[in-house]
Amino acid sequence: MELEFAAKALKELGHPTRLMIFKHLVKHGYQGLPVGEIQEALSIPGSTLSHHISSLVAAGLVTQRRDGRTLFCVPQFETLQGVIDFLQDECCTQ
Repeated sequence: MELEFAAKALKELGHPTRLMIFKHLVKHGYQGLPVGEIQEALSIPGSTLSHHISSLVAAGLVTQRRDGRTLFCVPQFETLQGVIDFLQDECCTQ
């Protein structure tokens, strides 16, 4: 993983609301959650939620898929693992 990519992911997760959203998605696994359920569970206004989800999508931490009229947000566990691996890559090498 490149430094810039890891930095962007960490920056987006560094915001309390985005971290709360991402943690909620992670709890629900690979199937993801409909945006409406995220909004209801976390009590975040729609426009605010949309802004934060867009940031997580831009960082590669979340993808979105449509099922009919429902928009699902899906956490990208591979990206999360990549960031963790990036941070641990040089652990104890000195």
